[in-house]
Amino acid sequence: MKWFVIRKSIDCTTKHYDSSLLWCVLGLMMIGIIMVTSASMPILDSHPFAYTQKELVHLSLCFMLMLLVMSIPMQRWQQCSSILLLVTIVLLVAVLFVGSTIKGAARWLPLGVFNFQPAELSKLALFSYLASYLTRKSAEVQRSFWGFFKPMTVMLVLSLLLLKQPDLGTVIVLFVVTLGILFIAGARLWQFIAIVLTGLFSVILLILFEPYRIKRVTTFLEPWQDPTGAGYQLTSSLMAIGNGGLFGQGLGNSVRKLGYLPEAHTDFIFSIIAEELGFIGVVLILILLLFLAIKAMSIGYRALQAGMQFSGYFACQIGIWFGFQTFVNVGVTSGMLPTKGLTLPFISYGGSSLLIMSVAVAILLRIDFEYRQLKTQARARSA
Repeated sequence: MKWFVIRKSIDCTTKHYDSSLLWCVLGLMMIGIIMVTSASMPILDSHPFAYTQKELVHLSLCFMLMLLVMSIPMQRWQQCSSILLLVTIVLLVAVLFVGSTIKGAARWLPLGVFNFQPAELSKLALFSYLASYLTRKSAEVQRSFWGFFKPMTVMLVLSLLLLKQPDLGTVIVLFVVTLGILFIAGARLWQFIAIVLTGLFSVILLILFEPYRIKRVTTFLEPWQDPTGAGYQLTSSLMAIGNGGLFGQGLGNSVRKLGYLPEAHTDFIFSIIAEELGFIGVVLILILLLFLAIKAMSIGYRALQAGMQFSGYFACQIGIWFGFQTFVNVGVTSGMLPTKGLTLPFISYGGSSLLIMSVAVAILLRIDFEYRQLKTQARARSA
């Protein structure tokens, strides 16, 4: 009888993934499809559901890809991390020559069903490589500056290719996540501070050497000086957020999406959410996104505690990525940060972002599954 109870508890532990993480992501996806539909309908009068149909195709691909990724052991990701990084570098080079140029940026490779953005894949590739590197060289990272600096050179190569597109937003995400995981891995504080100062200095130089970036910063500081010109997008976003009030204008009743706010269904979808769902709706969505980031970090922490170094570092990077990208998107749309083209995770329209983030969630589910298996095996041995 005792063995039957133990066996039953083991079976219950191993046959389930983290349901709270899965439901959180599904909830964000459903909110995303609803808000993309609402924000994009006025753009195409002849076919108001065109973006919705494309987003449904993206979601179908996401679910199929998630099922595939969840069946791949984390050991395979560790073994193939360098290959994935090399493939990403090749794609980043290819997009400079054969990529589609939209609004002056060459970031997309045409794949028929949708345009794929290698910059999104670069996040996953770098995080996988860093997790593998820290698993092998964590002691070197803690002891020497060279051990700390080597992963930064890999990030530098990716950053140079991304800046040629140009895509400063993705570079900043890679930089912040790299710093965060090196800090978690035990890098010395003076090394951390030195790289932070170097990074800030580099970003300032990149802004100063590009007139359009200088204009973005000055517009961010004083958007109302030119509300119909350079500050038009930000002032429109702020008016949308202000119109929302506490409870919002109601789903579908946004005024700013009627041709007034550019990129309403992509980078600035948060403004439409604020206008239609109000402060209450915004808070609930941000709670879901915060829960997602914290859940990823907790999965990573548990994995590190259990000795699953690669999985732990990988999950922590995903958590930092989700949290920071949410912070930047909300900061941009609310006027707290200069304009940067980063999506709101799982909500903004965009096939590449949605696919790669769905893969990241599938990886989190796989890490949690392997952690539960490890604990179950430990209980079985002790029993």
